[in-house]
Formats: sequence, C-alpha cells, structure tokens
Amino acid sequence: MPIFIGVATVAIWIYLLFFRGGFWRLPYRSTPVTANAPPRSVAAIIPARDEAPVIGQAVASLLSQDYCGRLHIVVVDDQSNDGTAEVARTAAGAAADRLTICPGKPVPPGWTGKLWAVRQGVELAQSLQPDYLLLTDADIVHGPDNLRELVARGGEAGGYDLVSLMVRLNCRSLWEKLLIPAFVFFFFKLYPPLWVADPSRRTAAAAGGCMLIRASTLERVGSIDSIRHEIIDDCALARRVKSIGKIWLGPSAHTRSIREYRSWRPIWDMIVRSAFAQLGYSARMLVLTVLTLVLTYLAPPLLLLSPEPAAILCGVAAWLGMSIAFLPTLRAYEAPRPLALLLPLIALFYVAATVASAVLYWRGRGGYWKGRFQTVAPDSTQS
Repeated sequence: MPIFIGVATVAIWIYLLFFRGGFWRLPYRSTPVTANAPPRSVAAIIPARDEAPVIGQAVASLLSQDYCGRLHIVVVDDQSNDGTAEVARTAAGAAADRLTICPGKPVPPGWTGKLWAVRQGVELAQSLQPDYLLLTDADIVHGPDNLRELVARGGEAGGYDLVSLMVRLNCRSLWEKLLIPAFVFFFFKLYPPLWVADPSRRTAAAAGGCMLIRASTLERVGSIDSIRHEIIDDCALARRVKSIGKIWLGPSAHTRSIREYRSWRPIWDMIVRSAFAQLGYSARMLVLTVLTLVLTYLAPPLLLLSPEPAAILCGVAAWLGMSIAFLPTLRAYEAPRPLALLLPLIALFYVAATVASAVLYWRGRGGYWKGRFQTVAPDSTQS
C-alpha cells in the first residue's frame, strides 16, 4: 500500500512542476509593459469599513500616481466607527477635489457587505463616466507606476477587459513568514496566470485587492449586482468577464498590502472566511479536497516512516519536488529558505482551516468578516 501512495504523490508533483502552467516559476518582479498608457479616465473604488489605520496610505498612493489620465477616487465608508472617512479626507489634502466620500447604507438581504459597498461606489462613479474602474482595497499601497501599467496592459498592450494583480502581502512577522508565502503559492497553484490569460482555458481568477476593469465590460456582465452574494467576489467577477472577453492576472512587486498579521489567528480567519465557498459549499468537494491535500503535502514526509525502500524514495522525491517549487515564492517574500521543508506542516494548517470553514458554514456562521456573517446554511437565519 505505501508504494502505491508514494507513486501517486510523485505523479502529483510531476504534474504540478511540469504541467500546471509553471505557476511556481512566476517572476516576482516589476513587469512593465512597453506601451504607454493612453489618457483614459479612471475611477478608483475603495470599500472601507473601520480602516482608519491603513486608508490614508492607500488614498495617498493613488493620488501620487504617475498617470496622465484623469483619476478620481471614491471611498465608500461602510458604516465605520473609527474615523475612516476623516483619515481619507486628511490624506487627500490639497487634492480633495479628486476624492469623494460615499456614506455607506445598511446591507440589504442577498448582498455581502463588501460588494454592497462596491456597488454604491460604482453607482456614484458612473456619473463621472470613466473608461475604467479600479476596484481596490483600503489596505493597498500602489506603486507610483501601477495605474499607468495597468491601463497600458488592459487597453493597449493586451486588450484585456480585466487586469488584476496579486499584490505583495505583508510578510514581516514570524507568522507572516511562515504562512503568507504559502497562501500566495496555493493561490497561483489553483489559478496559474498563464491559464487565466489563455482564452482557450476555462480557468478564471482575479485578485480583489487590485483589479482594473473596463466600465463598459462591467456593465455588459451585469455590474456588481450579478455577483452580489459571492464571498470570493474577485474570482466570480473574473469568471463572468472571461465568458465575454479577456482577463489577465499576475504578481506585483511594488504594489503591496500593508495589513499586518501579527499572529496566526487573523490568517486563519482570512482562510476560514472563504475556503468552503471556494468548494461551492459541497461536502463531497470538501472530502475530495482534504484527501488530495493529504496525498499531496502530508503523505511525502509520512512515507519516510515506511518499511519499504521504494516508498521512502518516493516520499523523498515528492518532498524535494514541493520544496523546490516553493522556493521562488519564499525568495520573493524574503522568507527563510529552509521554510520550504516545512510546507507539509504549513499545508496542515490550511487543511484544518478549510475544515473549520465548512463547520462554521453548517453552523450558520460562515463568511465572518468585519462583524458580519455573510453566508448561512440553508436552514439558518442570518445573524
């Protein structure tokens, strides 16, 4: 039996290393496009709920963009209690005329909180008649060339309808170095950017922290209303856009999140919020996913305990393969290289969080974020 498990896990890693779109070899560096950005108008939508510690830097980074087109920022203050709106206004300073604060209304039934805030921002931005909408988060600090390169890639270089960046996540604390690079690694394993950009493949994804979409395309897919109930809203939007156009996804070196994770718990909560939604709230998919993750990440080190030399050899080969695959991401995040050997243990954390996500959903407490339970089991009532 161990030898069969060993052969299976080696086969999985051969597939991931050589036939999964080269997701693990991504260049985590600036990838400027050669075309100059045309002077297109852009409206940036920032949903913000109790984001006073970070919103100022996000707004300031957008207002300092090296961009020749018109840019207006709409911050939707989603019923914050910490002075988020005031911090945003202060950050705008002399450029206050380029910032609009939209007081958020209570979330109606059938909507997630973030998407309801985004919808209000989009509705306000429509009066500006922008060519593009930049959907971004309150904790994102944009590199000075970010908007210019996004518009150039979307409008001139590639003709994409939706362009998104996996921003560089904060990775300074011990827990961040242990868990954040793996989060990025797993994301790109699920959604290889080469496959995302390939019109012939069904794979569709976006990174919600930084998404640029043509205003006309958003209207064609039914606007935000068409995905109003989604927890993983970025990928849901990407699927709709790819059904009628082209999308692009890639990593960023200079646009980053400044949200800090000083312990394991907020990272756990981030995963628990959406993991079961990723599986379509299916118990069958949960079992299949857990078994696949165990075979992929946990079986290799356990095979080293086998009495069969061939099984041990398979375990070593698979563990070595996953460590090699993980190294570029660790290097990009300036995390200690020996952490590559701990990927099985890190994966166990993600497996546990995925199971916890399902349990909370079945208890009617799914999708918890910013004080709201945004998904409920069919027989539960919303809290």
